[in-house]
Amino acid sequence: MAQRYGGKYSPDPQSRDNVSPFENRKVDPAGARSNVMFVPAGLLAFFSVKGGATALAFGLPSAAVLALGAWLLRDGLRAEAAYNARSIAKRPALPRKILAGVLTGLGIAGAALSHGSPSVAAAIFGIAGTALHLAAFGVDPLKDKRTEGVDDFQASRVNRVVDEAEVYLADMRRTIETLNDRRLDGRVAAFQFEAQRMIDTVQSDPRDLTGARKYLGVYLMGARDASLKFAEHYSKSHDGNSRAEYEALLSDLQTNFSAMTGKLRENNRLDMDIEIKVLRDRLQREGVRPD
Repeated sequence: MAQRYGGKYSPDPQSRDNVSPFENRKVDPAGARSNVMFVPAGLLAFFSVKGGATALAFGLPSAAVLALGAWLLRDGLRAEAAYNARSIAKRPALPRKILAGVLTGLGIAGAALSHGSPSVAAAIFGIAGTALHLAAFGVDPLKDKRTEGVDDFQASRVNRVVDEAEVYLADMRRTIETLNDRRLDGRVAAFQFEAQRMIDTVQSDPRDLTGARKYLGVYLMGARDASLKFAEHYSKSHDGNSRAEYEALLSDLQTNFSAMTGKLRENNRLDMDIEIKVLRDRLQREGVRPD
């Protein structure tokens, strides 16, 4: 009789939460297009060392400027992607993409000087490089984004809570990934999917922040701390009971977050205190006390 193959990296057909660990992953918005911008800096540094004194004097600083521009571009693309993903967001404090374009132009001008080009020609090359860089990658978001009827104070509160929640979720995911267990990765991904739904709900309607704040702050911190304790213990003992308890905790968290998100979306705040008490008691049984 044929038997299903099962192994470390095979999905568990018995699990009701058979979710891919890549379900909530996002493609790095920087990607190869920003990383390739480090190549000219490396080439310029290499050929400057091979050249004479003039090439070395202008080439190495220009290579450093180009590398700094590429680094700022990469961070700027990531900041822009985070801005676009939120319905309420502050504009980046530092216009990294614009600065990256300016630095790229300066680096190109310096590279031209290092190879004996006249100053006017080097300036033209630099301006053209900045213009092409801004045309290719665009500029940073230059204004805050908020929904109608949301003031600066509400927007600031939502951004602060969401930033904190995303840090807890990222810490939790990285902690469980150290165990190299696909099933646990999937269970964490399933819970984080529900947590992200709550985050999206709060971002779309900041009035829901009051009901969701404890979930996105205290209880996500508790889930993160419980994950740290479990990973530390399980990596040494591979205790089946500990694993079962942790999976049960994830199921409880997922159920409670899903129920609360549904209530928030229905604008129904009945029994919220009861739901919060149940979740607090569940975390306390895991040795985490969300005061």
